[in-house]
Amino acid sequence: MPHHPVPKKIIRRPVPQQNGHFPNLSPLLQRIYLSRNLTEPEELDRSLAKLPSPWLLSGMENLVGHLIDAIKDNKHLLIVADFDADGATSCAVGMLGLKAMGAEKVSYIVPNRFEFGYGLTPEIVAVAAKHQPDVLITVDNGISSIEGVKAAKALGMTVLVTDHHLPGAELPEADAIVNPNLNGDEFPSKSLAGVGVMFYVLMALRIRLRESGWFAQKGIPEPNLAQWLDLVALGTVADVVALDRVNRILVHQGLQRIRLGQSRPGIVALLEVAGRKPAAVQAADLGFFAGPRLNAAGRLEDMAQGIECLLCQDIPTARGMAAQLDQLNRDRREIEEQMKLDAFLILDKLDTDRRAKGLAGVCLFDSSWHQGVIGILASRVKDRLHRPVIAFAPAGNGEIKGSARSIPGVHIRDVLSNIAAAHPGLLARFGGHAMAAGLSLDEGSYPEFVKLFDAEVRKHLEGMDLDHAVHSDGELSPDELRLECAEILQQAGPWGQGFPEPVFHGEFDVIQARTVGEKHLKLVLKTPDQKRMIDGIAFFVDDPESWLGCRRLKLAYKLDVNEFRDNRTVQMRIEYMEDF
Repeated sequence: MPHHPVPKKIIRRPVPQQNGHFPNLSPLLQRIYLSRNLTEPEELDRSLAKLPSPWLLSGMENLVGHLIDAIKDNKHLLIVADFDADGATSCAVGMLGLKAMGAEKVSYIVPNRFEFGYGLTPEIVAVAAKHQPDVLITVDNGISSIEGVKAAKALGMTVLVTDHHLPGAELPEADAIVNPNLNGDEFPSKSLAGVGVMFYVLMALRIRLRESGWFAQKGIPEPNLAQWLDLVALGTVADVVALDRVNRILVHQGLQRIRLGQSRPGIVALLEVAGRKPAAVQAADLGFFAGPRLNAAGRLEDMAQGIECLLCQDIPTARGMAAQLDQLNRDRREIEEQMKLDAFLILDKLDTDRRAKGLAGVCLFDSSWHQGVIGILASRVKDRLHRPVIAFAPAGNGEIKGSARSIPGVHIRDVLSNIAAAHPGLLARFGGHAMAAGLSLDEGSYPEFVKLFDAEVRKHLEGMDLDHAVHSDGELSPDELRLECAEILQQAGPWGQGFPEPVFHGEFDVIQARTVGEKHLKLVLKTPDQKRMIDGIAFFVDDPESWLGCRRLKLAYKLDVNEFRDNRTVQMRIEYMEDF
């Protein structure tokens, strides 16, 4: 019998009982949009004119005022970036945008995660001071950097914080803060990525510079901000923030620029090295192909490699940089594979008491693990167990660093906040989002933390359905299992976190099955009316050969477009399967 590592069930997405809101759309698209809580045609408008005003972000006027003063006085602006894809794209947008606005002295630093850890720490401020900046600008970090901001202010620097992470009880004493998640902030999207926040800063800065006559006075062209939307799209998708309406507009517009050949050479090169065609790029290509290669620099070496790739201005140089990032990503995969084997051995050895109670919050630690890869490991284990997971690795000086990933319904940063409040001093540092967070603690405190995390998560899991479900948008008729329908679904996105790509289910006869590579299963299926064949592909299947004898399968799948030698065909990308 085929092996299922995770029991699943297929659940039909509920569709609200409204009708007629999208009179110009097919019943299929109406059903899909309604099930994602869209009810009006206006919500499908992905034009830049529908973006909300930057002045809705509290602190924006103050921050822009400081930037204008610094630009006009020719002060040195130093961007302090984060070491992930969101931080890298935020940094690139900031560098390119500020220079285009007329700033002559703009530079950046990005902490090496192995030496300095996350954010604007006092240690990274000391590094920044060597560059003699007048103004520090944080991108995708800073909201929890209480001590780092104090250190920078003590050295006479102006500190401007741009971030999107959830603030703690205390805010840093920066000169200005822009973060849509500040208490009382009226900006309608709380899901902007760090790169989205930086893009909004540039929107507001351009408005005020235009009003003051700056561009005419300096004889420089007023920059078109749309030229950096490819970077905004990449950072937004790679950071796995919810694709609410604002983010869907930003990502859609960025994808359009990439498809039209108007993208940064670095992004083109990252897609090419992954075998993706920029002209047909989808949001998933940014998340699963470009993003991981960019992230590999920060995970294994230095994110400056990734930032320089994004800033590169010619395609031959960018291709060389992308090839190096691709090799780092291959190295990362090898490290991750070994860590996954280690993790599941640890799980197999859990004591019988924990097994009897059932897993709630899962912590994993091995002294040999690579701290640049623990976030991916936590995500893989979370997907397997459908439980919140924290993977830990040594961080030096007796500390261990953890990377947490959660499931819908368990706000992981709140879990850590509750533990920190009840046990002061246990966590050295923590921060993050609802679905992902990071923390540090003394290695000696790990056994105590394991118990506290499990107990706190257990409270949050009460009453939740913990079956690992696949949510389906229903069945497709044989006439809908065609290329035209797949293309319409692609264009109806962008799809991603919080706005999931449509998944369908059905029962199909298997005409042919074969393995592709080591872990992929290629199928030829018969449509339900028995009149046509359709290809199916299931990626990364455990023991794919055990499926070769199946004659009929119940499938959950996404309708996809397969391109091979310039020939486009419809294909079912299989998410889950059961044999009969």
